[in-house]
Amino acid sequence: MPVRAHLIRSAAIGLAACLAFALPLRAQDGARPSAVAIAADLSSQGSQSKLTLTLSKPVEARAFVMERPDRVVIDLPEVNFQLDSETGRRRDGVVQSFRYGLFAPGRSRIVIDLASPATIGRIDTVTRPRDGAVLMTIPLTKVDRETFRKAAASADPNPAPAHAAVATQGDPRPLIVIDAGHGGTDPGAIASTGVFEKDIVFGFAQDLAGKLNAAGRYRVLMTRDRDVFVPLGERVHIAREAKADLFISIHADSISSAPQVRGATIYTGSEKATDSESAKLAERENRADAAAGAEAVEAAPDIADILQELTLRETRGFSSGFARHLMGQLAPVMEMSTKPHREARFVVLRSPDVPSVLVELGYLSSKRDLEKLQDPEWRAGVTGSMAKAVDQFFATRTSISKPGAGMRRSAAIAPVSP
Repeated sequence: MPVRAHLIRSAAIGLAACLAFALPLRAQDGARPSAVAIAADLSSQGSQSKLTLTLSKPVEARAFVMERPDRVVIDLPEVNFQLDSETGRRRDGVVQSFRYGLFAPGRSRIVIDLASPATIGRIDTVTRPRDGAVLMTIPLTKVDRETFRKAAASADPNPAPAHAAVATQGDPRPLIVIDAGHGGTDPGAIASTGVFEKDIVFGFAQDLAGKLNAAGRYRVLMTRDRDVFVPLGERVHIAREAKADLFISIHADSISSAPQVRGATIYTGSEKATDSESAKLAERENRADAAAGAEAVEAAPDIADILQELTLRETRGFSSGFARHLMGQLAPVMEMSTKPHREARFVVLRSPDVPSVLVELGYLSSKRDLEKLQDPEWRAGVTGSMAKAVDQFFATRTSISKPGAGMRRSAAIAPVSP
């Protein structure tokens, strides 16, 4: 068979396979099947760059630019991205890199990091006659800073936060919110093997939620139940709106310059970081909204008077108490970092009335940590120990509810940083 004919046949088979994979995903709920993206190619010539998507069917696209950092954002209907893990890492022309994923229920997003300012031309869509594939071309043109700034100022990001399901009302059991970090267009840290942090922590969060649900003593709510982007402030809002009694955010760090660094760390909220490393980590995590092409809106602690300030300090005391229970349970089953409990100004830990912790399970830059994080047996042991820490935490609490919140009072308040 001639080489060209073989390539055409292979492409057709690949497209058909992707369609066969995607259709069952949507057929169960009666919805129309999502478009499937099977390829994304970059090309450049002079000041012009093009990103071309190969899709199973036409979709409507909306694009705009954002500054600080410089990005191009393309909003699409929900797309099933079946792309190679290396896709998006190659620099070409004005494109530094790009990422993609589910931005909100029914909506997908592509975020292009720009190597230099650029504006978006007309997005063209054509059907390839030989196999019916749809080619969507997004043209980018290099421009000066002032032109780009004006384009960014006139853009309307119009973020659509993804709301989690409301927890069952009237159930007296404590409500625990499990937050799987990153998601959708925000992959988080990326291991040298191509593994995404968002996928590792989502699997871990699901297992932890399963352990807590199986105990029957708690209600459990996840901030995301699939690979979707959820803004940082929305994660806090979900917990506060549901009047949660505990918020646990799951992450995995990466330090490519220090692959020997490993171990888990538990963070609680504070205006002042324990050390410069914690401050830098919080700064990176707090940029998650920008990485997903959304406006960064910090979750304010709503401190309006001295009573609310005392509530915040009390909540941070509960958070530190839970962190100690976690350290006691996790130390025997997993390696901890040199400073296992630290404080920093994480946006997701800014709730004034929900005890909150952020757990960095390990480092994707450490080969040993990465192997553990992907080991089902290791994960089962660690989630089991975390569930025991939750039991200990609520065993020390009384059943007296705090007015206006889901938090229960404790007989003792741990000292914390302001």
